[in-house]
Amino acid sequence: MIEIETAELDMNKGTGETLADIRIPQIKVPAHPVKLELPVREKEALKERIKSMLRRKNAVLVAHYYTDADLQDLADETGGCVADSLEMARFAAEHPAQTLVVAGVRFMGETSKILNNEKLVLMPDLAATCSLDEGCPIDLFTDFCDRHPEHTVVVYANTSAEVKARSHWVVTSGIALAVVRHLAEKGEKILWGPDRHLGRYVQQLTGVEMILWPGSCVVHEEFKADALLQLRQRHPQAAVLVHPESPQEVVDQADVVGSTTALIQAVQRLPNKEFIVATDAGIFNRMRQLAPDKILLGAPTAGEGASCESCARCPWMEMNTLEKLAMVLETGAGEIKVAPELAAKARVPIQRMLDFAKTLKK
Repeated sequence: MIEIETAELDMNKGTGETLADIRIPQIKVPAHPVKLELPVREKEALKERIKSMLRRKNAVLVAHYYTDADLQDLADETGGCVADSLEMARFAAEHPAQTLVVAGVRFMGETSKILNNEKLVLMPDLAATCSLDEGCPIDLFTDFCDRHPEHTVVVYANTSAEVKARSHWVVTSGIALAVVRHLAEKGEKILWGPDRHLGRYVQQLTGVEMILWPGSCVVHEEFKADALLQLRQRHPQAAVLVHPESPQEVVDQADVVGSTTALIQAVQRLPNKEFIVATDAGIFNRMRQLAPDKILLGAPTAGEGASCESCARCPWMEMNTLEKLAMVLETGAGEIKVAPELAAKARVPIQRMLDFAKTLKK
């Protein structure tokens, strides 16, 4: 395992404190698991067994874009859903199945449970967490919010049920800009958590000063600006697609900055033949399905300061496997539980976002 420490960061303007003054816990990041590829016949037999259990148990599989391609394909083949975290939860809420199997990381399972508290929610591996979630524990975040009681608390979806319950708004990367602009127009001061890079990006595009929590994603943090520049020079016709959780120097080189869904749409609509993609490489499965004629290049994570040659996969997402999925369906293990009282509190800021999203569509 490697340990991530709090970095020295810019001043939270007007507060007298720096982000480095906020001491988040060290995060132990698991090593990338060694994937043992099953023989084709064995894999197909396992998938058929899973499909049979999904039918018998009135269950539906929802998988994130960053999970293994086998899980994404299985969700598609069984009438489930492959999407970002918000759409996963929204799909689950509208689906009649009484058992939801969430292939992703823990906050995604919790969000599905918050919006579907009466349903059984299972995950292939309950240890699959997220550095943003782990780096924003409720006790420290509550103290931080309490020091700024005049601020509206806006948190990214990559947070625990407890942190969501402490917030006023929950946002995804796709709706964050619109929500912050909306709040600023009402004259509200904003406290943002937990991803500092996404928060900085929102600040720059809206001009709104925000107090930032110093979290980051271990995947996006690893993209290297110098190496990206060199790759762009070798592929001058390639469009650069970057998730806003990436460092500033990487975002500055982007042709498109956006959520996972926005980056997938960009591959479809832009005329470029080649794309350099700075987000989790699990997204390539959906991109290749929707734009099979495009050439996809992973943004480099190697270079000065790198801790590995290719870190563009979330090690927690990689904990989701076909074998573990079969096991939880067979045994009922891996249940996500959120106390009804906590779920009710956390549902309020999530529903606020969902309602706001509907007004934007209108």
